[in-house]
Amino acid sequence: MAHSTHDIRNIALVGHAASGKTTLTEALLLAAGRIPSAGTVEKGSTVTDFDTLEKAHGHSLDAALVNFDWDGCHVNLIDTPGFPDVLGQAVAVLPAVETAAVVVNAQAGIESVTVRMMERAAERGLCRLLVVNRIDAEGVDLPGLLAALQDTFGRECLPINLPARAATAVVDCFFNPAGDSDFSSVADAHTALIDQVVEVDEALMALYLEQGEELAPEQLHAPFEQALREGHLIPVCFVSARSGAGVRELLDVFARLAPSPSEGNPPAFLIGEGDAAQPYAVAPDPAQHVVAHVFKVLIDPFVGKLALMRVHQGTLTPASQLFIGDARKPFKVGHLFALFGREHPEITGAVPGDICAVAKVDDIHRDAVLHDSHDEDYLHLAPSHFPVPLAGLAIAARTRNDEQRLADTLHKLLEEDPCLALEHNPATRETVLRGLSELHLRVTLEKMKERYRLEVDTRPPRIAYRETISSSAEGHHRHKKQTGGAGQFGEVYLRIEPLARGEGFAFVDAVVGGVIPGQFIPAVEKGVREALATGAIAGYPLQDLRVTVYDGKHHPVDSKEVAFATAGREAFLAAVRAAGPKVLEPIVNLDVQIPQEAVGTITGDLSGRRGRILGTRMLARGRVAVSAQAPLGELDDYPSMLKAMTSGSGSYTLEFAHYEVVPPNLQKALCAQYKPTAGEDA
Repeated sequence: MAHSTHDIRNIALVGHAASGKTTLTEALLLAAGRIPSAGTVEKGSTVTDFDTLEKAHGHSLDAALVNFDWDGCHVNLIDTPGFPDVLGQAVAVLPAVETAAVVVNAQAGIESVTVRMMERAAERGLCRLLVVNRIDAEGVDLPGLLAALQDTFGRECLPINLPARAATAVVDCFFNPAGDSDFSSVADAHTALIDQVVEVDEALMALYLEQGEELAPEQLHAPFEQALREGHLIPVCFVSARSGAGVRELLDVFARLAPSPSEGNPPAFLIGEGDAAQPYAVAPDPAQHVVAHVFKVLIDPFVGKLALMRVHQGTLTPASQLFIGDARKPFKVGHLFALFGREHPEITGAVPGDICAVAKVDDIHRDAVLHDSHDEDYLHLAPSHFPVPLAGLAIAARTRNDEQRLADTLHKLLEEDPCLALEHNPATRETVLRGLSELHLRVTLEKMKERYRLEVDTRPPRIAYRETISSSAEGHHRHKKQTGGAGQFGEVYLRIEPLARGEGFAFVDAVVGGVIPGQFIPAVEKGVREALATGAIAGYPLQDLRVTVYDGKHHPVDSKEVAFATAGREAFLAAVRAAGPKVLEPIVNLDVQIPQEAVGTITGDLSGRRGRILGTRMLARGRVAVSAQAPLGELDDYPSMLKAMTSGSGSYTLEFAHYEVVPPNLQKALCAQYKPTAGEDA
């Protein structure tokens, strides 16, 4: 390998759609000499938007990896999609990098995904850059945008360069602060940067303030990176991907100031399960045993399954034998790839910090930890928080012959996309594919048709309501069945109590004295979980409660697992009905971007949908963003209504917020519609 860990820079380009991330990627590759000419999104000729659907839609739908060398550094750059509908693909790559470069469209200003990706990057402890693109576009207010960035994300957002010569170039404010900018003062910007950086180093601050010494960039390197790691500094870079202004300067920032894998915040690995999990230190040392994290899975029609991984420790070669999580059987790497868009060139090895891929290992899944030591049981990375998929489509194969193909295809799609989910609703006998939006689901269906030659029947599903309880209660059931031979017997006493909203489900075994033998406790839990899935009053899954099994009886001959599963289910249902059961509805956060003159109409409409207006903020070009919360069930027709109310100029994003109890009249209607299937109590 021609590079070491210290030479590597791992950077994700993230930000809202149409901010120019893919065009910027082309400009960076061209400036670095990695490609002979820059492709365009319009012509479908870019390196990273290589998929047929991406070319058809004219924007990124998936994250793509490229690499290049600049100033002695090896840069792994991940171009991510920016539409809220496919945000999971951007969130998924954050554990693979040290730096998130959040690209902002100078014309559009701060948009919803800008804010969300800044927050997600901060949650993972990444260093953050703000890259203001399209600085040469008509009608941009760059001073106003810089002020808005500082108001939104803090005074630590400081320009590291500034536009110059009518936005045809940029002038450096850090390494060589000389020259004039289109706005502000280069000298003042330089002083603000130095003041911010030295605050993290008391000795250097004393040298700077007390002795008045001019500090060289070399003296500032370590505190600069410390300020990045701590979020004490968020550099702002100005660039035009179309004209090339600021592109080489951005490459210099990547190479000279972005942290290497040995300088970034350490990855948040844990060892152990649940509450017993403890932090696990991983060092970017090529001599130690291998630890790698799979952050993305691709299903390539020619290569098969590709697992993209970030190597955190040790040296990986084609001869390496790796374990997947706590599996006892290793697999041989065989072939190791470095991805460059759609190309998969083979490589001879990978050191800590490298991003590479292995192929055709069926058991690998996203978020798996690969290692070469038997002592790494239950080693995992702190999970990413993905948007909750709430939009749904009930899907069904068109013919019986397609049913298995549909199951296989859905499995592949779910492996690739962390924000797709599949639900099987026994009450309605629906298979529901859930995603982040109508567009997300439509693209998934297009992918199913284009890539797998499979078309399905779809229809709107039921809203993802949930059930819970409002008080504690006890339940008891004796299951006794005699059919001539060995019978069935199991008796269960249990107690249920509500948990705080969002805490899920807990099962506690408090049986003493062996009244229910230990081998039957899992059967009791199985019965309880079956009832959890099917609901008790309206046919929706139950959540936010604790079940404690504390007593029961067994028979030395007739007791069987099936008997205790049935007794557990019926005792649980009896307890739920006595515990003030309630139906919960999903509440979503809405960010609606509209013309200023439509604010009154939009807020009034949302109020009529039982929505709560949380606030408004001004955007560029006379537009306003309205923040609100509303029940998802009230938004079925919202896309068409918003289009009508704003003459097609309105847009919105939504993400799951929480569950709330539905109004009494809605609960009554939902319960009246519920018809238990065979085997359930009415």
